Amino acid sequence: MAFFVASRLLGLVRDVVISHQFGTTRALDAYFAAFSIPDLLFNVIAGGALGSAFIPVFAAALAQGDNTRAWKLASAVLNWALILLTGLAALMALFAPQVVAATVGRGFAPADQALTGDLMRWMLITPIVFGLSGIVMGILNAHQHFVLPAAAPVAYNAAIIGGAVLLAPTMGVYGLAAGVVAGACLHLLIQVPWLIRQHMHYSLTLGVHSVDVRQVGRLMLPRTLGLAAVQINFLVNTILASGLPAGRIAALQYAWRVMLLPEGIVALSLATAVFPTFSQQTAREELEDFRRTFSGVFRATLYLTIPAAVGLIILGGPLIALLFQRGEFDSQSTAETAWALQFYALGLCAHSGLEIITRAFYAMHDTRTPVAIGVAAIVLNVVLSLVLVGPLAQGGLALANSVATLLEMSVLFFLLEARLKGIANRTLGLSLARTASGALLMGAILWPFVGHFSNWGPAALATLGALIGGTIYLAATAGLRAEEIGFVVRRLRR
Repeated sequence: MAFFVASRLLGLVRDVVISHQFGTTRALDAYFAAFSIPDLLFNVIAGGALGSAFIPVFAAALAQGDNTRAWKLASAVLNWALILLTGLAALMALFAPQVVAATVGRGFAPADQALTGDLMRWMLITPIVFGLSGIVMGILNAHQHFVLPAAAPVAYNAAIIGGAVLLAPTMGVYGLAAGVVAGACLHLLIQVPWLIRQHMHYSLTLGVHSVDVRQVGRLMLPRTLGLAAVQINFLVNTILASGLPAGRIAALQYAWRVMLLPEGIVALSLATAVFPTFSQQTAREELEDFRRTFSGVFRATLYLTIPAAVGLIILGGPLIALLFQRGEFDSQSTAETAWALQFYALGLCAHSGLEIITRAFYAMHDTRTPVAIGVAAIVLNVVLSLVLVGPLAQGGLALANSVATLLEMSVLFFLLEARLKGIANRTLGLSLARTASGALLMGAILWPFVGHFSNWGPAALATLGALIGGTIYLAATAGLRAEEIGFVVRRLRR
């Protein structure tokens, strides 16, 4: 968790540096638009797809004490990822102008489309490297090793900052692309020493006749379709935002990343750490332990992210100004970003809860259920985006995402509850009531505070607001005897 915090904070520094250099200009719109195609390749082929399919099968082999079988599986999956990602990246690079004109740069002028295509070619190296790195990360996590995988994003963000500071002044937005490529390479290289130390038995095999490889393929297929739907939704958002005034894609991206800061620190770190445990408990048929583990982690996730969402809604404007408003990022950029952030914040607890719930399904070797519900949520998201982008601009795209995600998390939770035959409903209900009460009290005090002292500078307003809000929430939930306080303290001590 410490490295996740460091990674998110460094990611925030990265965004601060980028905002200073580029503000919310069309050049930065082109950079974010170009980023979306390599991001699609990585996420669909090797990101969540291979992680959710590979870790349960690999962890099961380790739990059964068959290391030879586990390493053969890892080698085959690495080889498949390398072949598929390299082929698709080369194809996308060859037809980059056509891909940009038909998708992410559809609303751009021809010169901006050309810039987006050039940047995309640079960054198509990253899904290949990230694909391999993601599988290595899964290998380490399955061995209950989390330090180097958590440190890898720190190196990635540091490289992008280096590109923004050292290269962007002379290379412009191409300096950012160079930093992204260097960061991806560091993301992989920082994890390799563990594999060397463990004497990984790599082999040149595709495992065509391997039962384990076929199992990974079966688990991966529905997840791949689900992630493809998610990425298509992001592409639709980029296409719609490209038709808005210059800078709205950048504003949407800044807001999304600020929202992901608490989500990554809390939910992603907990979900990454608990996933191998879920997988092992499933392999050993320890249903009661599974229920108890899920309930504790899910309650802690909501306990930390619900007040964070309230804080982002109320303090979003001062926070954005404090973080980004300097250099090319002016007050108009702050207003455009804060407008999207308040709508994204409505879905923070849902995005966080999904990190835990989906991994519970994946650990039970069920990738179909989360994908089916996820695809339905994506369809709803696209429909709502088309309806809301007109009246609310980038805020409508953010609101559509939050509404669809809240419904997705709710449906999956009830399906998981039925699958597990109960998840300590009374305990969870009391926990949610305490958390909601504390967050409402915090919001009721913060709202007039921000309104009354709106003439203060953003630094004072955001900092004092966060301290006051956090203190009120902690005191209120402690008074209500929230059990999650002890859980969080124990996690931090460990």
